[in-house]
Amino acid sequence: MEHKLKSVLSGTGFYLLLGVCLIAAAVSGWYLLFAGDKPVVEEAPPTEAVSAPARDVYVPAPEPEPEEDEDLEEASAPVEIEIVPTMPEVQVDDTPVMAEPPQLIVEPLKGEVLMAFSVDQLVYSPTLADWRTHDGVDISAKPGATVLAATAGTVASVEDHPLMGTTVVIDHQGGYTTTYSNLQSKPTVEPGDLVTAGQIIGAVGTTAAAEAAQSPHLHFSVTRDGEAVDPGAFLKS
Repeated sequence: MEHKLKSVLSGTGFYLLLGVCLIAAAVSGWYLLFAGDKPVVEEAPPTEAVSAPARDVYVPAPEPEPEEDEDLEEASAPVEIEIVPTMPEVQVDDTPVMAEPPQLIVEPLKGEVLMAFSVDQLVYSPTLADWRTHDGVDISAKPGATVLAATAGTVASVEDHPLMGTTVVIDHQGGYTTTYSNLQSKPTVEPGDLVTAGQIIGAVGTTAAAEAAQSPHLHFSVTRDGEAVDPGAFLKS
């Protein structure tokens, strides 16, 4: 064994061994020179996945579906309204239609005229023994003779006048007023009564003190808007 080692180290074997060592040394040096320059990258240790803390997430609850309400459907449904035409209210006027001159006008009493209408000239009064105007006509008649309304109207007053005795005053359309004096004490009408043309309102009497000297008669006078009117013209209109 020792003999073989000596033979290897001597001669050509020595030089071969030396060359192998040099080559190995060169290779080692090159590796250290060049391979050592590369930075060594340290691998990061594997990290465990860190889970974020769980948070309460608000999830809106689903809206409930509206329930079908039969009453609501009936209320929302259009309602058909039947419109019934109404007749306009008719105002009934109970006031009787009163005649206006020259419509129906009658003589309150038929008889002789004892004293005519005179407002422009003075006439003599046998009872008062003086001269004065006369705003009506005096129609002769027997006591108790019926006296008629000259035309339709409303009885304005019934009074016992101190000079003209029992007197009935009737208002008519057109501003006319008729007055019946020297009647019996109890006429057949009262204030507010509606009368028609020719209706009996009383009877001839002897109650007028201002005309007591004359024979029984009716004193009949007419005014329009307060102004004296000739009764003869009124009756003939």
